[in-house]
Amino acid sequence: MDISQATPAARNASQDAAPRALPSLAALDEQAWRDLAGRVIEPNGYYLPEWTLAANGDARARSVTRALTAFDAGSRLTGLLPVLSCWNAYRLPLPVLVSADPFRSLDTPLLDRADGIQAAATLLTGARGTGARALLLRDVARDGDAVRLLTQAAQAEGREPVLLRGWSRACLDATRDSEELLRDALGGKRLKEYRRLLRRLADHREVRFSVAQTPGDVAQGYDVFLALEASGWKGRRGTALLHQPELAARLRQAAVALAGRGACEIALLHAGDEAIAAGIVLRHGDRAYFFKLGIAEQHARSSPGVLLTLELTRHLCADPAIRLVDSTAAPDHPMIDPIWRGRFAVGDVLIPLRTRDPLFAPITAALRAREALRQTAKRLLKR
Repeated sequence: MDISQATPAARNASQDAAPRALPSLAALDEQAWRDLAGRVIEPNGYYLPEWTLAANGDARARSVTRALTAFDAGSRLTGLLPVLSCWNAYRLPLPVLVSADPFRSLDTPLLDRADGIQAAATLLTGARGTGARALLLRDVARDGDAVRLLTQAAQAEGREPVLLRGWSRACLDATRDSEELLRDALGGKRLKEYRRLLRRLADHREVRFSVAQTPGDVAQGYDVFLALEASGWKGRRGTALLHQPELAARLRQAAVALAGRGACEIALLHAGDEAIAAGIVLRHGDRAYFFKLGIAEQHARSSPGVLLTLELTRHLCADPAIRLVDSTAAPDHPMIDPIWRGRFAVGDVLIPLRTRDPLFAPITAALRAREALRQTAKRLLKR
């Protein structure tokens, strides 16, 4: 059977039946979700309940995003992965559940550290129970504990996950001394140049780096970020968060709520009374996540994004609670890659849900063909 030529009935089944067999994200007990987030074997700040519900809070996302869950014998939540049908993720009529994150930041599932292998096995059983033939984890930490446990659970039943695509992005080893790390990454000459840029900014007004951490300060800092992001190329292109006011408002509410639990902060760089750079940072466990950066483009010659990142590096390396910072940046990012020289391995991992399934090979081929077309289109657009 050529699954790319599925009948309308089969297409409808792949679009609707599998996800709708699972509860919506909003139906979950938020406190149970929050408790699980405090016990996970591997953190993921983008799957904290406040953030996930806000990011998936528009009418369409609420209707198509579902919760793949695992519970222990005492009905305690031990595993969670937001998912979509393959049709809603890619417009492909394939019987595949796909991890959900509208920002494509990090889709590492939440698994209880005390019962991780059982939680992983239960998630796969739950996915299979929807009628899906495979589970696609997009943008997942491919060398992390969650993927390791899901792989073990699949292999225990004779199924072998496939890496569809792998790449790496910048990360920060926050256990190191920040000055030594920056000197090793940039060298004395470039650090001296950035100090010169800082002095030039400070010629007529005080330059201040600060971190908003209380709910009230995060609310103000978030609004500063929105304005800065919208003032630049993202604003001109129409992709700034401020151009999606309902989403921006939901994420603002989430950021403030997370700040009340020490899970969100806003890094700010001011020249006098003018904000020239702002970045949103999420925190979960011993990790932090650099979500987005906004800068005042009229100061671009002074590299405000770099200057803020240098100060953020010092701030995070000085925090003993943080061991690793995920840049959440594209691979080979021109700004952050030269500063944060660590590399975080990310990938799209496809897990078969049935042993010796004849559909798994054509599903894999279809998804690889789609990705190849996408990469070709990106290269053509860059030209």
